Amino acid sequence: MAAAGGGAWALCRRGLTRGRAAARCAGAGAGAGCASPPPLWSPGQLSACRQKSSVSFLSRPDRPNLAYNKIKGKNPGVVFLPGLNSNMNGQKAVALQDFCKSLGHAFVRFDYTGCGSSDGNLQECTVGKWRKDVLSVLDELTDGPQVQKEIEEKGEWKLPTKHNEEGFYCLSYEFIKEAENHCLLSNPIPITCPVKLIHGMKDEDVPWQVSMQIADDVLSTDVDVILRKVGQHRMNEKDDMKLLVYTVDDLIDKLTTLA
Repeated sequence: MAAAGGGAWALCRRGLTRGRAAARCAGAGAGAGCASPPPLWSPGQLSACRQKSSVSFLSRPDRPNLAYNKIKGKNPGVVFLPGLNSNMNGQKAVALQDFCKSLGHAFVRFDYTGCGSSDGNLQECTVGKWRKDVLSVLDELTDGPQVQKEIEEKGEWKLPTKHNEEGFYCLSYEFIKEAENHCLLSNPIPITCPVKLIHGMKDEDVPWQVSMQIADDVLSTDVDVILRKVGQHRMNEKDDMKLLVYTVDDLIDKLTTLA
């Protein structure tokens, strides 16, 4: 199961979210790839993203219900993880779903607790809770192997951003302290499957050097890093999404060969 992510919510204080989700992935992230798209898919589909589709809900007795959209298909499948304050209806998520559908591969996109159409209060969320959301999706919706002074005084941290009207994301002190339990960088990352990483060099939120550090820390020797010279943080330009789709196509081919 290949995992494609948006944004960088998992990078906390230069750390990367730890989780059984990564260990179960047969492939993770996104990176270089130059394979041509199959005949059933064309770049024109990127601009024709569906903003509305049928939404299902994953019921969990001890946690809020998660909204998701799933298409059945063959393995390896793809799970899309939204970025911070994003949801499953973004252009990258829908473009990847269209691509996977054209190839007949399984695909799942979902909203984290407190985000999009999922239940829960965003202000009460933590990285740990979102990690559990990912594990729930992998366990229940996929088949086969998957693959601070200001904080202390005010009880919150206003993280500057250009991606909303307020100009910042307000993160609680509890959110940041809990996130420290899931930091990985500076230590070996026990992932041995193929890894693809794409990073925009114009990303003002997460320096592209972080991807280089991740590549260095991952135990896998099959790691590709591709840098988009004009790529921004969200990587949502048409050429960015085409690169993401081509890369997932390349990763699927590799995983199919390894299987």
